[in-house]
Amino acid sequence: MKRPKNGQSGFNVEDSLEELAALADTAGLEVEGGTYQRLDSIHPGTLIGSGKVEELQSFRDELAIDVFVFDDELSPRQQRELEKLLTVKVVDRTALILDIFARHARTREGQLQVELAQYEYRLPRLTRMWTHLARQAGGRAGGASGGVGVRGPGETQLEVDRREISQRIAHLKDELEKVRAHRARHRKQRQRAGVPVVAIVGYTNAGKSTLLNALAQANVYAADQLFATLDPTTRRVALPSGLEVLFSDTVGFIQKLPTDLVAAFRATLEEITEADLILHVVDITHQNAAEQAATVADTLAEIGATTAPVLVALNKIDRLADPDEAIEQLAQYPNSLGISAKTGQGLPALLARIEGVLQSSHRTMELLISYERGDVVSLLHEQAIIHHESHEADGTRLTVHVPEHLREVVQPFQLQPSKA
Repeated sequence: MKRPKNGQSGFNVEDSLEELAALADTAGLEVEGGTYQRLDSIHPGTLIGSGKVEELQSFRDELAIDVFVFDDELSPRQQRELEKLLTVKVVDRTALILDIFARHARTREGQLQVELAQYEYRLPRLTRMWTHLARQAGGRAGGASGGVGVRGPGETQLEVDRREISQRIAHLKDELEKVRAHRARHRKQRQRAGVPVVAIVGYTNAGKSTLLNALAQANVYAADQLFATLDPTTRRVALPSGLEVLFSDTVGFIQKLPTDLVAAFRATLEEITEADLILHVVDITHQNAAEQAATVADTLAEIGATTAPVLVALNKIDRLADPDEAIEQLAQYPNSLGISAKTGQGLPALLARIEGVLQSSHRTMELLISYERGDVVSLLHEQAIIHHESHEADGTRLTVHVPEHLREVVQPFQLQPSKA
């Protein structure tokens, strides 16, 4: 069910409904059809008009519908009124996405983040007649059963009222702050060690996990479905020069990503804001590739990831029958190149481009390092690019491409250019 809004994303009504159907399929629902209504103003009680409600009632009876899914977020009042009129379960896009995240969260961090978002979403939907959460299907932040929109954060019945839920939310926020602090410490260690980080971002199902698998010879789970992977994964990858960098695969984006979910995943998303380079993967074969890319760009701006350089990888070019089409697509995206994560096409060029971007902040220096400081030489071999190395009477002479974070370390060993 879709109600178009003025000024919403570039997705048209049919495409947005098609994506909603894909989400429903991922959540385990069998989709019977879709409909939408154009309104000058929304109905405060039911979102849609009375005529559309009657139409849905007829669909319910003819097709034996037991769940209606709305593409817009419903207010608690609207959801209650619609369920009263339709006499079946009513869920909105936010509940559907939360349900999928609950299925796919595997790590403790992911489960905490999803549980928090679930509680934040459900708290205002408690009523005077329902002051506790009924028995919820559990496991893996909600488990793999229990029905869309009712999959809860625990396995047992939670006899809690608003105050107790609020306390649980506060506890989850405290736990996630610890996670955030832990991630921050790890980032500082990486920064001190000088290991560059490349954050892989993209619309859900663009091929991020497949790309990480191809670059790192990893075995990250990848499937042709929305939000197949949720928990962030980091792998070490060697660039053409031998320099090693960390590639971090993050949660996929989607239009109208729930605000509660963005807030809950703040610790994870901060990995993007702190990255040295953002690698934006776009499924160039998708009919809404441009709209999806714009959604990702908007989400990056929303979370404050605006300082790191962005490189665009137009994925799945192996599916394009016309090579000229790939050239035309490249022209639409600044700083982009075509790849196929599945076949490996374009991946060497991608790594070379990534290295070029990362090295743009490096500077070539002539150094003479005494033999007592072999630790500095080892550090440069790990984190810099050595162009020339020789052993002289006074120490090791190096011509080296030095990253910015190491310049103060090696400054005392820099050779001054000789005067003519």
